[in-house]
Amino acid sequence: MKITNLLNSNLVGINDLAIDVLVGLDCHPKKISSKYFYDDLGSELFQKITQQKEYYLTDKEFEIFSSFSKPPIKIENKKIDIIELGVGDGHKSKLLLDGYLREGYEVNYFPVDISAKALELLEKNITVDDNITVEGIVGDYIDGLAYARRKTENQQLVLFLGSNIGNFDSVMAKNFLKKIWTLLQKGDSVLLGFDLKKEIEILLNAYNDSNGTTSQFNLNVLRRINSELNANFVLDNFFHYGTYNAEHGAMESFLISKVEQEVSIKDLNFKVEFDAFEPIHLEYSFKYSKKDIADLCKSTGYKLGENFYDQSEYFCDSLWIK
Repeated sequence: MKITNLLNSNLVGINDLAIDVLVGLDCHPKKISSKYFYDDLGSELFQKITQQKEYYLTDKEFEIFSSFSKPPIKIENKKIDIIELGVGDGHKSKLLLDGYLREGYEVNYFPVDISAKALELLEKNITVDDNITVEGIVGDYIDGLAYARRKTENQQLVLFLGSNIGNFDSVMAKNFLKKIWTLLQKGDSVLLGFDLKKEIEILLNAYNDSNGTTSQFNLNVLRRINSELNANFVLDNFFHYGTYNAEHGAMESFLISKVEQEVSIKDLNFKVEFDAFEPIHLEYSFKYSKKDIADLCKSTGYKLGENFYDQSEYFCDSLWIK
């Protein structure tokens, strides 16, 4: 698999991390963006999360992809670009790619991720042959999509799976989807994964797995700050807490300080104080109703093609068309 790196250097990411950590830990309540989960170790830990019995999202979306008797979009000249924004290990994407190959399509596959490690994990599951080319793109989602758009004039299908859209609040989601819309040509499509609203106990179990993998995933943010910004967070002084915000319709993840403590971040010449049981907000994971999906589609300029559900209707992959 060919890899194209759109990042100038690792320093770009470190500078972004430095600014966001300085601002986020100096405000009240304290916060760190969930985008910093995904360094190489974070990508590996997230793959382990998707294998936990409580984390139903991956299995339900895999069930949807397994049910496709034919690819969701038919193209007359049988040439398609598939751009995946944020990749996992590729076992879902492979079902879709193989479906197009069985139908005699020529496929250009562009997996895009901020983590080079994530693309390495993907490579184990995606096989290149005469009818498919694979070019991994290390970079921002929008930059990666813009790069793929410049490569060919083929009709494009953009994948944003696994409920990644749930990490954006309403304003951010609309802005992101409108940016994608501007880069697509008429007839191009987006396949979006939405975790549907359901019994709260099911959600709580999914984000608080019994093996503690989610806890390690969230604590990795502090480990990363220690490594990249020369901080002295003691990970054992914090614990993971995941809860459901019924007003917002979202799961929320926090790291909570067990004790009163002071942490030094040397590269920022910054010290941050924590009260006992003071939280750091890390992540929203918004859940959607069928109406929420339809409203978001309409408000961002797309036409709703079709919604695909697992048998339990826990999850929805929604096909939108420009």
